[in-house]
Amino acid sequence: MQELGIKAIIRRKYVHRTSYEAAVSEGRIAENILQRNFKADKPNQKWVTDITQYRVFDEKIYLSAIKDLWNNEIVSYHISRHNDNPLVLETFRKVFEKHKDVTGLVVHSDQGSQYTSHAYHDMLPQVGAQISMSRRGNCYDNASMENFFSHLKVEALYPYDIRSIAEAQRRIEEFIRFYNEDRAQRKLNKLTPVEYRRQLVA
Repeated sequence: MQELGIKAIIRRKYVHRTSYEAAVSEGRIAENILQRNFKADKPNQKWVTDITQYRVFDEKIYLSAIKDLWNNEIVSYHISRHNDNPLVLETFRKVFEKHKDVTGLVVHSDQGSQYTSHAYHDMLPQVGAQISMSRRGNCYDNASMENFFSHLKVEALYPYDIRSIAEAQRRIEEFIRFYNEDRAQRKLNKLTPVEYRRQLVA
């Protein structure tokens, strides 16, 4: 190559960082404030949130939900064909329309990409909420939300021969209404989450 006057052009090497690594370096992984303390003394003190999926043949449906640990009520949810940031942001947009003052609220999630996004970390501090996250790969840190998803699937989805996304969505919505309005809980003195909330207001 020297004799012929040829020089090799070497491509620059770029180091690709995963979204998780970027979130860590930019401080978008929050500490575990909740510490598995799933008891709350008042409404809008502690919320847990997560995403689950359900497959119908070769299609998937994604459910994002938020539970208030005070009365176990699902205070907001959103269903989408896409597991992306808008799925989570829309869930919170809905709940913040109903609950205007959430100053001091702790919102706990896992370390999924939606919860380490810039948009999520910009949104919650703006309403006075604190972000809490499970340790990486530890589902027990968000066991309360996992428990709800388990009941949903075992009672409303798995027993049925669901043939379409529309049917799956209908069953999910019906179960959430049933869970909030009709399902009595021992923790709530055998009241439903909605009854327990109305009792406080009364």
